[in-house]
Amino acid sequence: MPSTRRERLINRHPGPAAGRLLALAPFVLLLLAYAVGSEIRLADNPNDKLLPSFSAIADAVQRMAFEPDRRTGSYLLWEDTVASLSRLGAGVLLATFMGAVVGIAVGLIPYARHTMSAFIAVFAMIPPLAVLPILFITFGLGELSKVVLIVFGIAPYMTRDIALRVSELPAEQIVKAQTLGASTWHIAWRIVLPQMLPRIIDTLRLSLGAAWLFLIAAEAIAAQSGLGYRIFLLRRYLAMDVILPYVFWITFLAVGFDYALRKYQGWAHPWFASQRAQA
Repeated sequence: MPSTRRERLINRHPGPAAGRLLALAPFVLLLLAYAVGSEIRLADNPNDKLLPSFSAIADAVQRMAFEPDRRTGSYLLWEDTVASLSRLGAGVLLATFMGAVVGIAVGLIPYARHTMSAFIAVFAMIPPLAVLPILFITFGLGELSKVVLIVFGIAPYMTRDIALRVSELPAEQIVKAQTLGASTWHIAWRIVLPQMLPRIIDTLRLSLGAAWLFLIAAEAIAAQSGLGYRIFLLRRYLAMDVILPYVFWITFLAVGFDYALRKYQGWAHPWFASQRAQA
């Protein structure tokens, strides 16, 4: 007997409490699977390093975050975090500025669009990691090459996305502004930019994952500090009790930034959130 519309699975929605439980379920299952796998491996070989116990991971976190390093006297986790976030922040801010300026120009001004569109499209197809050796040769092994890699990796994508969103603005707005005597600069500054700001945050959120990838890759090859540097350094010693917390910490930072950007977007541009909810 055919089910009614109400009985179909696609028409059923979990309540608030059930939704939270469902959201937590994959994480709980993952932790349980890890605990079981670790227990089995350690029972077979107490010196196994592949799946360390939770107590070993806690000891490693204590050692890396709250005890000074015997050689340098610094707290390695926080030192690596500061180094990585400095590089990431510089690269992301520069890429966002470039993407916003060039993207708005390409999306709004026909001459800029005809001049830059094909170039940016081709530039965006270059694999950033393939040019990493070139960046190291050109800019050296210091901080600049790592920041440039992040910019090189995400700026073209951000530029294309922002240009596309500018081109989707209603043409009536641009025409009406011109009839009121607005110049190109006034249209870009007073009409286009305010509407683009929340969309730029969206683009930034989508680019953060790639930015982290390029940061870790650069630090893995040439760095003396940083989260990626530490992970690849300890890989030689199979120190999974340190590597796993570092990966978790990177994930936590990435999720935290995404959450903060989403909250800022809703606070600074409430009209955009309501517009999106109605769409």
